[in-house]
Amino acid sequence: MATMNVSLPDLMREWVDQQIQSGHYSNASDYVRDLIRRDQEYLDKREILVQALIAGEESGKSTQTIEDIWASLKARHRADV
Repeated sequence: MATMNVSLPDLMREWVDQQIQSGHYSNASDYVRDLIRRDQEYLDKREILVQALIAGEESGKSTQTIEDIWASLKARHRADV
């Protein structure tokens, strides 16, 4: 495993220490690894959302009315119940 040194302002270092003292993390490395994992997950989910939004824009306008959409959703819900 690679080693990385990080400089933090005092307030941030105190925050990290509080997270360790709370028992959520055993040391600063665990905390940083968790932050990186969460950031990776966030970016992955964000990319999926962006791609879905692009696909939606590229698909054009719907020809269905709001009433048609609601009816379809209600029918699907009844089928699931």
